[in-house]
Amino acid sequence: MGDNADRRIAVVGIVIENRKLAAAKVNEILSIHGDIIVGRMGIPYKEKNISVIALIIDGTTDDIGSLTGKLGNIPGVRVRSAVTV
Repeated sequence: MGDNADRRIAVVGIVIENRKLAAAKVNEILSIHGDIIVGRMGIPYKEKNISVIALIIDGTTDDIGSLTGKLGNIPGVRVRSAVTV
């Protein structure tokens, strides 16, 4: 983790299309990056057969990019982030 001056607050949205196949890998990656996760809310959206996770992150742009990049490489997982200045 970088110096406080280099840190950003980000909101990360994660949509999981096949929970049975992707959930374990998603949770593993979130656990590895747990030191930058401030808050997490996860909702199974049964009507659409997806799960949605919202994260609040406090980390460097490299930290945020590492987390979102690893999540985005999981098949059936879509990730979007909004990073503050």
